[in-house]
Amino acid sequence: MNTKIIMLKEGSLDKSMIKEPAESIKKGKLVIFPTETVYGLGANALDSDAVKKIFEAKGRPQDNPLIVHISDFDEIEPLVSSIPDVARKLMNEFWPGPMTMILPKANIIPDTTSASLPSVGIRMPSNIVARELIKQAGVPIAAPSANISGRPSPTDVERCIEDMDGKVDYILGGEMCDIGVESTVIDCTVDPICVLRPGGITIEMLKRIDKNAYIDPAIMKKPGKDFKPKAPGMKYRHYAPKAHVKIINGDLQKTIAKINEMMQNYIDGNKKVGVMATDETKLLYNNGLVKSLGSRKDMLSISKNLFETLRSFDDDNVDIILSEGFEEIGVGVAVMNRLKKSAGFDILTV
Repeated sequence: MNTKIIMLKEGSLDKSMIKEPAESIKKGKLVIFPTETVYGLGANALDSDAVKKIFEAKGRPQDNPLIVHISDFDEIEPLVSSIPDVARKLMNEFWPGPMTMILPKANIIPDTTSASLPSVGIRMPSNIVARELIKQAGVPIAAPSANISGRPSPTDVERCIEDMDGKVDYILGGEMCDIGVESTVIDCTVDPICVLRPGGITIEMLKRIDKNAYIDPAIMKKPGKDFKPKAPGMKYRHYAPKAHVKIINGDLQKTIAKINEMMQNYIDGNKKVGVMATDETKLLYNNGLVKSLGSRKDMLSISKNLFETLRSFDDDNVDIILSEGFEEIGVGVAVMNRLKKSAGFDILTV
């Protein structure tokens, strides 16, 4: 397959450049496009054959449901059988934006899209390219992240090309994604609402709408093999670079000392070591390839840089990545959720 790459100018939107890929969506083809979270790999959500191509291109397990993207509030009604009052409040507060709601699905949604579940995840992205593509296509777009399944999600178009060139019909290139981790997924089929995947919309923000909102405790630990995911990213190892990731978590001074000790042991064993640090700690490591995710005072910068930093260590051919842990408050919950999955839950507490 020949992939056509269309690079859009940063800071502006030429709608005519989106016409061709939008038409291809209608014809059952695959298009990669930017969102504010990560780049998405999209197909017509109502076309079962087109959706199957997403799973084939990614190598994605068939029981991992997809999120359906819309461009306007009116587009949600035909896709679901009901919308609870709390879901309408969430829509009004956080859409367009990095929030996916799990709702009872309408019959129009193929089982291929929902992984045969009775529910479906719906999201309205804030990225203007994404919304224009959906609008011009005239159909909702099912889209997971635009990477090989299990790898860190792409936040830059070059990573999409790296993973997907020759596997999709179009790649729409825009700016680097603002948030850098996938949308918050909220189960609105239960009362109180439950977070199935943390993201840029934090539990603290959700409690303003439903004071009893909570995070499913299952998402922060390793799932069993018989676990049936209700939302993307709940079951399988995700976000993993080629190098093994190990998280060292706890008191920061003890963390730095432990990483320095472990790093020297790995180097003595002829291993190439990468360290994921922060602006505050990057100069405190004695050896290894040290990269900062950003400042601990700005967790959004940490989330924005997380996946790209993981992938950059692959570029450097490191054997193991030692990462500092982060406090699980606000966006830090999403950061640690992705880090734990990238590490296969290999965590050392100090």
